[in-house]
Amino acid sequence: MNRVIKRPDWEVAQVVQRFGSTFATQHKMPARHWQTLWALRDCRTAVLGGHIEYCGECRSIQRISYNSCRNRHCPKCGGLERELWIQAREEELLPVPYQHIVFTIPQELNIWCCYNDAFCYDLLFKAAWRTLRTFAADPCYLGAQLGATMVLHTWGQNLSLHPHVHCIVPAGGLTPKQVWKKPRRKAGFLFPVKAMSEVFKAIYLKDFMRAWNGNKLKIPPDAPLTKAEKNAWRRQRYDQAWLVYAKAPFRTPKTVVEYLGRYTHKVAISNQRITHISDQHVRFRYKDYRQNGKQKIMQLNGTEFLRRFCLHILPQGFRRMRHYGILSNARKTEALAAARENLGVDSPEKSTKAQRKAQLLEQYFPDLPKTCNSCGCIDSIRQLRFAPGGTARAPPLVIGELGK
Repeated sequence: MNRVIKRPDWEVAQVVQRFGSTFATQHKMPARHWQTLWALRDCRTAVLGGHIEYCGECRSIQRISYNSCRNRHCPKCGGLERELWIQAREEELLPVPYQHIVFTIPQELNIWCCYNDAFCYDLLFKAAWRTLRTFAADPCYLGAQLGATMVLHTWGQNLSLHPHVHCIVPAGGLTPKQVWKKPRRKAGFLFPVKAMSEVFKAIYLKDFMRAWNGNKLKIPPDAPLTKAEKNAWRRQRYDQAWLVYAKAPFRTPKTVVEYLGRYTHKVAISNQRITHISDQHVRFRYKDYRQNGKQKIMQLNGTEFLRRFCLHILPQGFRRMRHYGILSNARKTEALAAARENLGVDSPEKSTKAQRKAQLLEQYFPDLPKTCNSCGCIDSIRQLRFAPGGTARAPPLVIGELGK
């Protein structure tokens, strides 16, 4: 069945087009931020090139399509990659319950993330995994090696900075003898949430303070400088209650896949949430979780919207989806085979990425034109690419070639 998607009335690309020049003069930003904004602005326009579908018999043009920017922060890109990623994870699911756990750092660390984003986000991943691994190794809870899939999100609903990682964890693990072991807790959460919060806080702060004292971090304005001020800041962070949130276990592996689809390849804000763009402001929908997720409308100045959006542009090459333990790339083939053997299930038939891609294209685009609208010839549609920089009607050279 073909999926019908309504094109949104407003897009992030239009915000960049309208306010990007003003924003560039008001803010000093890293080059990667500008590269991302311009990529979003030019996505699916003639600036990036594209291809022409034409009839091989009468040479009439059927359709002109423009290339996507393929930037991972673009709200219009990543749909196909998301589906491919989900299908690959579906082949790795085990017939056991799965737990969703979220690790969040306090807002006092947000300013440090602005100046040391790669370090702070990488440490967030490491601290979360070390916390899970510590509890999984304890025989009181599991006594085996765990696995986890983690996804980094840096935003809140209002586009403010809110770094946290979503962890999808199977309920169980493998012993050193490759035997699948179920958790000691018969129902509910894998590990105690309050205890995880304390361990997570201790691990994160220990490595953070080591880097700070070792002069390996960029110091934000107004940060503590003297030893006494640093110690006071550290004590305040230890006295805080760090948030570790655990949702009820998923009921079926299929539910896990559907849930992952909402979190992987997600960007700070979707085009569907933008309700209006004026000459000065941008309005968008958001959920106010302080009022049980009530839907509200927020209005921001156009340049402020872009400033908040840029807070969530990740460092070049930073991996925001990671796999650990028995689900890591180095171990999952052997570990999943051992787990399935212990659980008494067969391994699913694996497919290549090319096969999955062809299947998805056939599923979502079964009605691609194959017959010419002008002369009615069947299976006569051909494609011709044109280079970036063409006009809205495509480069004249290409049109001339088609007319020969």
